[in-house]
Amino acid sequence: MNDIHFIDTTLRDGQQSLWALGMKTEAMLGAAAYMDRIGFESMEFFVSIMIKKYVREHKENPWLWLREGVKHFHRTRLRNHGGLHGSGAMEKLPESAMKLLAERVVSYGVTLTRTSNCWNDFEELRGEVRDLRDLGMDTIVNLIYSVSPRHTDDYYAQKTREAVSIDPYRICFKDVGGLLTPERARTLIPVIMQNAGAVPVEYHAHCNNGLAPLCYFEAVKHGITSLHTAVPPLANGSSQPSLLNIARNLRALGYTAAIDDAAVKPVEDHFTAIAKRDGLAIGKPFAYDQSQYLHQVPGGVISNLRHQLKLIGKEDQLPETLEEAARVRADFGYPIMVTPLSQFVVSQAAINVIVGERYKEVTDQVIQYALGIWGREGPAIMNPDIKDKILNRRRAKDWQGWTPPDLSLDQVRQKLGATISDEELLLRVYAGPEAVDALKSANAPKRQVDGRQTLLRLIEQLSKKNDCRHIYISKNGLSVTIAKQQAP
Repeated sequence: MNDIHFIDTTLRDGQQSLWALGMKTEAMLGAAAYMDRIGFESMEFFVSIMIKKYVREHKENPWLWLREGVKHFHRTRLRNHGGLHGSGAMEKLPESAMKLLAERVVSYGVTLTRTSNCWNDFEELRGEVRDLRDLGMDTIVNLIYSVSPRHTDDYYAQKTREAVSIDPYRICFKDVGGLLTPERARTLIPVIMQNAGAVPVEYHAHCNNGLAPLCYFEAVKHGITSLHTAVPPLANGSSQPSLLNIARNLRALGYTAAIDDAAVKPVEDHFTAIAKRDGLAIGKPFAYDQSQYLHQVPGGVISNLRHQLKLIGKEDQLPETLEEAARVRADFGYPIMVTPLSQFVVSQAAINVIVGERYKEVTDQVIQYALGIWGREGPAIMNPDIKDKILNRRRAKDWQGWTPPDLSLDQVRQKLGATISDEELLLRVYAGPEAVDALKSANAPKRQVDGRQTLLRLIEQLSKKNDCRHIYISKNGLSVTIAKQQAP
């Protein structure tokens, strides 16, 4: 049988899904060299949203991760996540800045990226794939899975052919909602593989509904040989399936899993220690939930919705809002529930519930959706009566004919700093000038426990605790007792 290869998502989608990118640079650097030994085909390494997160919240310079992190990888091809047009983003940034970011990422040796169009509109990605290739970056294009009356086998056959036509490095079949079932996988994946021809197909799924591992095994049976997984504790939950679990089961099915299992252990130990130290979640398998198919709202969006409703004292309206989200999605023509479209659907559903009348009030983004600003397919598939109701208001007239400004790089520099470096300019574009001004000087990250927390390191950390005087450690028959002396 075929060798099965693995794309690691631990440091990007794994921690983005489970820890909201809550892991600091020193924690990632502490595992980097060990991860390079596992045998990954490639590894997700950087995404532009890290810039905002690391500057604003961690008070760290994200370029440190690129600069220092790449030094630890000699066997593993590293990946960026994202392209030049930002079609999967909530805000429209200058394409000149996104191109500069790609150039800087390539300069560090990261020469592979995966990108999407939220409508599976591959004609929109054609120029992006070409431009990224000219910059030295190969592009994997996502073919996003969804469940609706529109998303049939014929739809995916056509979309796969359209993806092939733009000459990508690969196609990634992406199930961001974890909605694929094994039964559906048995019929759909052969359709995709048949229409992909000579273009390799890899598979990326989230475990939101507990079915992703089973679908991975079906995918392998139908010819997919590259799977996206994460290392525990950053696997499962809303992340990707566990590398160890998938590899073990593939071997039981007679396949060869192309990883070194022994090399995974120190990485798992390292991130488990980080999770316990920083109070971060340990990924656990989710139970199956049929309601996911009713509204298809991603888990992260539900968490944010719950938080927003709680702030206004209406958390009890969450179930009603999710039910309304299913109706709004149908009104909008069944868009794929990915960023930013899922946010548009959910925010409008919440407004409908809170106001008590459907579409009495609408967001600017919903008006823009109806006008085609967020994709030409939107207006064409909307319920005509709902579209008329949205556009038959004064605010819609303000948006008609509007196109988002797209500044040249010179214009961006004039706005944010004519003499600053490219990397500082990008920090200011993505994180905002005030956040960058507040950023303390980014020194080299502190030395981090290397995944095999030594007794000496443990004793050093425990000795700094002020709330205990006696520490007793016992393991494998060896015991150590430490006592603090009382001041005379």
